[in-house]
Amino acid sequence: MLRSILRMTSVRGRALFAGGLLVASIAALSVASPASATPKGEYEVFADCPLTTATACIHASAESGDFTVGKKRVPIEKRITLQGGLNEKENDELEFAAAKDGNTLSKTPQKVPGGLSGLVNCTEIKGSGFFEKAERGTCEAIFENGLTGATATTELAAPANQIQVNLVNLLVGEGTALQLPVKVHLENPLLGGSCYIGSNSAPIVLPLTTGTTNPPAPNKPIKGNLGTLEFNSEGNLLTIKGNSLVNNEFAAPATNGCGGFFEFLIGPIINSQLGVPSAAGHNTAILTGTLKQAGAGVVKAHE
Repeated sequence: MLRSILRMTSVRGRALFAGGLLVASIAALSVASPASATPKGEYEVFADCPLTTATACIHASAESGDFTVGKKRVPIEKRITLQGGLNEKENDELEFAAAKDGNTLSKTPQKVPGGLSGLVNCTEIKGSGFFEKAERGTCEAIFENGLTGATATTELAAPANQIQVNLVNLLVGEGTALQLPVKVHLENPLLGGSCYIGSNSAPIVLPLTTGTTNPPAPNKPIKGNLGTLEFNSEGNLLTIKGNSLVNNEFAAPATNGCGGFFEFLIGPIINSQLGVPSAAGHNTAILTGTLKQAGAGVVKAHE
């Protein structure tokens, strides 16, 4: 893999960066594996890496940024973690391996600005007829009673091996570096437990890049950032700080399962408030944080 990556990135003038990124993965092939234990020190971050099946370990955290779907922006205030392993496939592609504990993408609730009142507006039910008045009254009785706090949690909407990783694109700032199939769980006691934007069968697909996007209108191009590369003293643990992955070209489907028994009433209101379904050019994801990578054998050696 290392020779192939070097060859491809040399053409674009980035051989040094790409070579450094994968040194740890190649070195892992020649490191003896002691009995299973928890990695120590600076390698502790890879505790959930599937060391017995992966060639390399990866741990990425989004510490800031935001996720905008339709008309609603949710800032990232709590760290979201993506972790697992990497294995080489054909044509220098990488297959993502799930975290040992299955927590590949952390389910980290983020506060929805305005809470439930920002999602459900009972005045959206128009009309002065009996049924319209009854629906409006039911809506107000259920959703305007003080339980207004709401959160949005981005969850993986497919098996981990459906996550796509391209380290060359990450380094050179071209094309998709990380593609995530996700769904967004909207949570509030009154919304029920199954209120989502997107689903396993119809996920929101985020093709994230460190380069510049090319969205349809009304969105305008935005640019990601590789960040700053650092190696540990042993030279086999890579840390990329200030890494920013972005996309504002993806589409988002309508909600599903919102309001439980009252979904027929609440679903359309939430969709209207959010502006979903939302076509490409109306949504944005910006994930800024830290990425760490090391060879699985190296991690084993530090257990």
